[in-house]
Amino acid sequence: MTKLLPTATAGSLPKPSWLAQPEKLWSPWKLEGEELLEGKRDALRVTLADQQQAGIDIVSDGEQTRQHFVTTFIEHLDGVDFEKRETVRIRDRYDASVPTVVGAVSRQKPVFVEDAKFLRQQTTQPIKWALPGPMTMIDTLYDAHYKSREKLAWEFAKILNEEALELEAAGVDIIQFDEPAFNVFFDEVNDWGIATLERAIRGLNCETAVHICYGYGIKANTDWKKTLGNEWRQYERTFPNLQKSNIDLISLECQNSHVPMDLIELIRGKKVMVGAIDVASNTVETPEQVADTLRKALKFVDADKLYPCTNCGMAPLSRAVATGKLNALSAGAEIVRKELSA
Repeated sequence: MTKLLPTATAGSLPKPSWLAQPEKLWSPWKLEGEELLEGKRDALRVTLADQQQAGIDIVSDGEQTRQHFVTTFIEHLDGVDFEKRETVRIRDRYDASVPTVVGAVSRQKPVFVEDAKFLRQQTTQPIKWALPGPMTMIDTLYDAHYKSREKLAWEFAKILNEEALELEAAGVDIIQFDEPAFNVFFDEVNDWGIATLERAIRGLNCETAVHICYGYGIKANTDWKKTLGNEWRQYERTFPNLQKSNIDLISLECQNSHVPMDLIELIRGKKVMVGAIDVASNTVETPEQVADTLRKALKFVDADKLYPCTNCGMAPLSRAVATGKLNALSAGAEIVRKELSA
């Protein structure tokens, strides 16, 4: 991007009420068959228009074609049985019934490539596409085959690389890997988590990003945040090694969080997607609040490497609230842009 402070969203945006139940995370589809395919594409057009009208610079599909940011990808892979389910602890936070890895995992065909091609046809703006990261994928499954988190992560990294290379060929400008698990399993992140992420980006020429946040604004996550104290220093455990990695952009949570802003200094030299929009609140930020967050971040990241963003996805919010937040993000970035140019 040549534009100063290019804005983007971290991930999901609300789905239209005719596609899925509003304000509900991972809501089932209301359509089936060809109607569902058409409905997803219509929703993609709608969410793209919302981003464009708000002035968002780097657009996405808003995850309109996905029911879940991890399992929708896994559903298309061999080796995972969605009928055979086990209860596991997700990111040491809450229990969930998850599918089971029963054999060697593999990808027989592209998962999101046709959707990405469709998005590319709708706009000339830079587009960003999100994929689940290897560590977050293994944390969303019960492994009865490899019986090793690391081995399964490496297998998923190879599969993600196959998908990422085809997404790049489809015209995607930034491929983002969602790794909320990086804020929990620090030893594993440093031992092999970052390495598997680098395997997933092997051979890519487009920009790559990793999104590490404190999760959607759901009760399990907000309750967890209350236990973290006055300072959230999780990033301190992984940023030094991420700074040395081949990942281009690092996306993190800042707005209304207890993350000390000076931790961004640990990734000096990287492009940083600074979360300036709180996705766990229905209160719409003012442009000045967004601008204030960006000004604080600019003490630790060079202006040409700062990308104003949301903390996480906004699927659980109403469309009106999400649109308001997108407008605030764009307007807040413009305030700081003018200050820098002056």
